[in-house]
Amino acid sequence: MDNEIRVVVADDQAGMRLILRKMIERAEGFTLCAEADSGDKVLALVEEYRPHVVFLDIEMPGMTGVECAKAIQDFDPRTIIIFATAHEGYMAQAFEMYAFDYMLKPFKMERVLKTLERIRQIILDRENTMQQIGSAMAAAVAKARSEGPGRIMLHHKEGVNFVSQADILLVQRENRSTVLYASGGRRFETSESLGDVEERLDPKTFFRCHKSYIINLNAIDSITPYGRWTYVVHLLGTEQDALITHEKYEELEKMFS
Repeated sequence: MDNEIRVVVADDQAGMRLILRKMIERAEGFTLCAEADSGDKVLALVEEYRPHVVFLDIEMPGMTGVECAKAIQDFDPRTIIIFATAHEGYMAQAFEMYAFDYMLKPFKMERVLKTLERIRQIILDRENTMQQIGSAMAAAVAKARSEGPGRIMLHHKEGVNFVSQADILLVQRENRSTVLYASGGRRFETSESLGDVEERLDPKTFFRCHKSYIINLNAIDSITPYGRWTYVVHLLGTEQDALITHEKYEELEKMFS
């Protein structure tokens, strides 16, 4: 695991940023990278520091916290979003962004520390799971390659790539682009949308598990809890993993029952 779990805090009230700063300093394994007093500023900080966790107020100058969450997820959908706000009415909208938590001001230190400890354990468990993925898993990928569908053509600024669908393990949004992770550690980036790529993939093999992820069903190794309404899908043959929503998890269960 990284030495520290990086955090960015966004709130237009200096006093609230101070409170969160003191709480984060008390949490084991966390480092506060930067603070922002507006929605526009937090997006620049996310690109600069690539934090694991972002605390977002809802009502801020410029972009709202919900608008920021949407932009952050398009940049890196694995960023853990925690809404810290005085406004209860945005809760449903926040969880549509797959927020990890929604804390109403004023909140107690124990409440924040409990959430941070849960995040620390999730990240630690994820790192341990990745370390357990070994060369023996390549056999499952090889089997999928021999039985899978044909190839797709990916457009990018240098030209095109032809990629066997059976080699594709994961497709995700990343840095505002669509990225395919394939067997052998290969990575392909395209300007096409996730939906455009999904339309050309075999629906019997690929599953849209989240608005930012498509997974190869043959590459699923395990699924573990993540946030309140989200799980992590661990995949064979790659250190990358994906998120799956609660609704999509139930859909997946029916497919394999």
